[in-house]
Amino acid sequence: MGEWWQNKDRFVKNHGPWEWVLGHSGDWRTEKLIFDPGTNLEYSTHGLYHAALVCEGVTGMPYDLFTIKYLFKPLGIEKWWFEYFDGNDKHGRHPSHSLALSAKDMARIAYCMLQDGTWADKQIIPRWFVEQTGAPTHSIKGTKTFGREAQSFSHGWELPARLTDGRGKGIPLDARFKPGAGGQLIAFVPSLDLVVTRKKANGWPDFEYEKLLWLACEAVLK
Repeated sequence: MGEWWQNKDRFVKNHGPWEWVLGHSGDWRTEKLIFDPGTNLEYSTHGLYHAALVCEGVTGMPYDLFTIKYLFKPLGIEKWWFEYFDGNDKHGRHPSHSLALSAKDMARIAYCMLQDGTWADKQIIPRWFVEQTGAPTHSIKGTKTFGREAQSFSHGWELPARLTDGRGKGIPLDARFKPGAGGQLIAFVPSLDLVVTRKKANGWPDFEYEKLLWLACEAVLK
């Protein structure tokens, strides 16, 4: 774990309201960055909260409606859940980045990524984004958040084959996955034409995400 996560006095919980998330509430923990951009790496749920607001600011549509219109509907996804935070009169109520889907619908997204962002001959996810997720999108080195090496992080996805502590052994280099709370997993491996998803949200069990993906890859190769 990084120093940030070991220091409980500085730990920032993942919740609203928006004025707190944005550092407008007087709480020093959300008022300033803990390091200069590009100098270090730690997992930040708040960074993804901010990204949801950036989406709204750039597109003019709340993050949930934008996602539904341009991703879920084209992929045939029919059921979803979004988290919302309230805010004061100045900040209002907005969706955060957090959402929930079935394993089948997560597989639709992974398969779209597997097909270079296309679905039914239409470009749904930008091809450049899919390509960039296949390599680290920064130059940070060393073991960082969650005890994972910096080189294993990309645009919201992770690159398990780049782990050198043994966890990435046997996983194809082009594999991308996103492990989540409660043992959830979404993954795709272009070289094997493989998609893997797992949905389990009952508590926070110890779960070997890399092992599950490795076993799936081995089953395909056999």
